[in-house]
Amino acid sequence: MPQAQDPGSTVFFKLTIDGQDLGLFNGCDGLASEVEVEQRQEGGNNGFVWQLPTRVTFSTIRLTRPLTADTSRVAAWISSLATGISRPTAQIAALRADGSIVAQWGLVEVLPVRWQGPTLDPASPGVATETLEIAHHGFTDAGGA
Repeated sequence: MPQAQDPGSTVFFKLTIDGQDLGLFNGCDGLASEVEVEQRQEGGNNGFVWQLPTRVTFSTIRLTRPLTADTSRVAAWISSLATGISRPTAQIAALRADGSIVAQWGLVEVLPVRWQGPTLDPASPGVATETLEIAHHGFTDAGGA
């Protein structure tokens, strides 16, 4: 009988922008949405207060990794904004160490809002890392996992 794979094992995140692979990241934070709620009291009804949804907001997503050759792909994507802003779709796939997909998320109208490179200090011999922060306008079908 085949063993079920442990979803808690080491996970990597693959970022794809309109089909272009931007590489693997080892950290992903901010996959979240929130529905703002407006409370309305109904006259004569003291049993509860209506909770009415007003808008949905999406947090920015932060992806982190050590510097790799794929860093230049991220730089090229950010540099392309100088010729005009387009808001492509994106896909983030959570992958196990063997490359199999744990889960995936489709993102609508992504925009890079921040990139932070490493601190290059010879007195601090830590791993050189980069952080990419992207904004989006919501989730969409990620193509099934």
